Amino acid sequence: MSAAVRGKVVVITGASSGLGERTARHLSALGAILVLGARRVDRLQSLVSDLEKQGGKAVAVETDVTRKEQVEALIKTAVEKFGRVDVLLNNAGLMQQSRLDSLKTDEWDNMIDVNLKGTLYGIAAALPYMQAQKSGHIINVSSVAGHKVTPTGSVYCATKHAVRAISEGLRSEVKEWNLRTTIISPGAVATELTDHITDKEIGQGMRDFYKQHAVGPDSFARIVEFAISQPAEVDINEILYRPTSQVV
Repeated sequence: MSAAVRGKVVVITGASSGLGERTARHLSALGAILVLGARRVDRLQSLVSDLEKQGGKAVAVETDVTRKEQVEALIKTAVEKFGRVDVLLNNAGLMQQSRLDSLKTDEWDNMIDVNLKGTLYGIAAALPYMQAQKSGHIINVSSVAGHKVTPTGSVYCATKHAVRAISEGLRSEVKEWNLRTTIISPGAVATELTDHITDKEIGQGMRDFYKQHAVGPDSFARIVEFAISQPAEVDINEILYRPTSQVV
């Protein structure tokens, strides 16, 4: 299936680290053309340089997904430079765990802005171009937390449940334009997600859990490849996966 990736114009948000970076490297090796967005421009440019040295084609665009105009600019860059956008991977995400009675309302806002509104901004920016093309694939990243609710994860889980709901609504609306949609819901994957937890006890507990169970981000990259490599008549709507050792 790897040959099906070659030449596809793929836009990835949150591409400077973790799942986004690893997926960029994986798809570039398969011949995809990448338009990469993230806030940390230095890391993003370093990634692009690495990919180009290995024969890849990639562009870096400073992108804060909480800024609608920056997400629009990211998608517009893909269309202006490469004539189209074949795949959008709405990958940027934030996990800040705390009890609701900790009243960390700023963190609630952060997760709503990044996980939920960032995904919506990506859809809003890409959808008109994909409708005009009558082709395209939008991949939204949920989580195991989008399937269940855990103590200290109420708001994070709510945002990831919402991503699944929006994705399913999108799926049902875009068939007229031959578009595909996929939700990917990972379990524990080794990324920077746990670094953003400010509650020391909860943060340490999550880091210990990830240290024991997390699989590498290459697992996610291979799943993205699988979804976008399918024949045009096959639409992989949702993939939920965990490390084999993960119970919850």
